[in-house]
Amino acid sequence: MNGAISFFELGVADAERGRAFYAGLFGWAFATGPSGAGWHITTPSVPGGMHPGDPGASPYLFFAVDDMDAALARVRSLGGEIVDMGLSDSSETVARFGRFEFCRDDQGSPFGLHEPPRS
Repeated sequence: MNGAISFFELGVADAERGRAFYAGLFGWAFATGPSGAGWHITTPSVPGGMHPGDPGASPYLFFAVDDMDAALARVRSLGGEIVDMGLSDSSETVARFGRFEFCRDDQGSPFGLHEPPRS
């Protein structure tokens, strides 16, 4: 297990407005995301994403893991749960961005796991 913050995701109502706001605020660079409806965000340190249709959402933090399957088993064994959000596990998305899973800890607090793509 690694545990470093490896990715963040911003949910917004309108992705284009979100892009304009955060580009103006921080100078972040944006490229079309894997779904075509959101953005991949380049920052000076941690990469991110933005998806539309999620007004008022809190940012999602993803923590790096070396082995997603082992990490998911560990979450369950510690009393946490895996939240099926219908994330795409297409081979193209996994090769480009890695694997992502939403979870809740044993008290119900949300977090994400990210297994970066293999080099």
